[in-house]
Amino acid sequence: MKFLIVSGLSGSGKSIALQALEDMGYYCIDNLPGILIPHFAQQILAQSDFGLDSCAVSIDSRNRGFLESVPQNLQELATLGMDYKVIFLEAEESALIKRYSETRRRHPLTGPNTPLIEGIRREKQLLSPLYHAATRRIDTSNTTPQELRSLIRDFAGGELSSAPTLLFESFGYKHGTPLDADFVFDVRCLPNPFWNNELRSLSGLDSEVARFLENHDEVRRMIDDVRGFIEDWLPYFKTENRSYITIAIGCTGGQHRSVYVAEKLATYFGAQPLNVLTRHRELT
Repeated sequence: MKFLIVSGLSGSGKSIALQALEDMGYYCIDNLPGILIPHFAQQILAQSDFGLDSCAVSIDSRNRGFLESVPQNLQELATLGMDYKVIFLEAEESALIKRYSETRRRHPLTGPNTPLIEGIRREKQLLSPLYHAATRRIDTSNTTPQELRSLIRDFAGGELSSAPTLLFESFGYKHGTPLDADFVFDVRCLPNPFWNNELRSLSGLDSEVARFLENHDEVRRMIDDVRGFIEDWLPYFKTENRSYITIAIGCTGGQHRSVYVAEKLATYFGAQPLNVLTRHRELT
């Protein structure tokens, strides 16, 4: 039985996440009252003839009772023998404000005396227990609906394996640091292909850029150091039962150096018994 709890900030993409899970065959319930979640889990575990082996429920800020006692409620699920995972979606305030202004929808925590920005910040506080309990956090600030569906499918599909999933994500600092990163490595100190006119329009996926970077000792040293750090600490994350680890590699624009380094690391760890994913945020 796979049981996912989907939560996150209003406007961050919870509906899209549930749709992606439904497409994968999950039985999904939107905003099930928190008090019913342990009862629902108990019923589907006790009655195998339901035919449900993959379920997902969403929890938002209106579920105050559940949010006030998240550790106890999650412990109750564990006591029942339910192997649950929590997905938390978030986005930068500016992205959420833009989405609400475009859709003209009303934020659930706004009112005559509560402006949108205050509602967003209040919601962050209310949902913080689930944020800290999350198995996987996804920053949707710069993510298209198609990309989010792909990230959800990758996560849900990775649950079929006992090995942890490593996501190597390249990004550009001028566009902001990913909120969902577990580790962030800055490679802006490396030689920049951008200043070579022949390489400027290419990316770290192109062989010409790869040859340029491979000719510099500091690039190889950086990759070796990051690789060594991950190898040294990965066993400790395994003992914590961490099933998903996001490693963000950043350069100025997210086009050359970070992409190349992320690809090299993904290739190395992909040869091991691990689930390895790559995402190049600025290239998409």
